[in-house]
Formats: sequence, structure tokens, C-alpha cells
Amino acid sequence: MKVKINRISEKENECLIIECVEVTPDIESIRAYALTKGTTLSGRIEERFYQFSLSSVIYFEAVDERVFAYTKNNAYELRIRLYELENAYSDKHFIRCSKSFIINLMKLESIVPALNGRFTANMKNGEKIIISRQYVPDIKRVVLGGN
Repeated sequence: MKVKINRISEKENECLIIECVEVTPDIESIRAYALTKGTTLSGRIEERFYQFSLSSVIYFEAVDERVFAYTKNNAYELRIRLYELENAYSDKHFIRCSKSFIINLMKLESIVPALNGRFTANMKNGEKIIISRQYVPDIKRVVLGGN
């Protein structure tokens, strides 16, 4: 695969073009990664608000009517519902894996079977997140290519 970079004069005209014979999972992964790179979120830690990159999020979790974004070093409280995050970022390698969690597939290390038809998502930061039975087919379709 060739990679070319062409400089342009105006930021608003920046664009990533992928030319391929077929849209494979690898191509789709490159597309999703590129889409997350420029996206920032705003979240709160205690009484301070911070900006952080969507691509740094390992997972989102809903706890007691509050939603948190977990990165390598921080947990940010967000002012958005989990279903809104799911709708906004499903095309950017984020997928719902239970009622309370959305994981970043780019931060997924492995998936292993657990009890009662569930799976465990082992994230690259060492976290283990249970994948509920009802979400297993979606995870298999996206991660395992439908196996």
C-alpha cells in the first residue's frame, strides 16, 4: 500500500482520501481511526472542566444516571447520555457491549468467553469489561467478522 501526503494551503480544505479496490476491515479501521483523531470531548473532574481527545477514550460507562469517559489516566464526567454517545460514535469504532458500557475497539486487546453466553473484553489498559449476552452478536459481527 502506498501512502502519499499532499500539502494544501487552507486548513478547512483538509481531507483524507482512501483509494482501495475493496473496503476491507483494515480499510474500515483506518477510516474509523482517522475520524476519531480530530474529535474532542469536554468532561469534568471534580469542579474543573477539561478537553480531551475521543481517540484517548478506552470506554464510556454509565453509573447512577451519570456517564464517565475513561482514558489512560483520568475519568471524566460527561454531560451526555450513553445512548447519545453510542449514536454519535458508532461509526468511529465505539460499540455498546452492555447496558452500562461502550468500548473503544481501537483499545481492545482481546475477547474471551465468560459464563452464561457472555464474553469478557480485555482492554489494552488491563481493564476487563463484561459483554452482555444481548450484545455478543454485534461484537462478533464487528470484531470477529461475523464468526
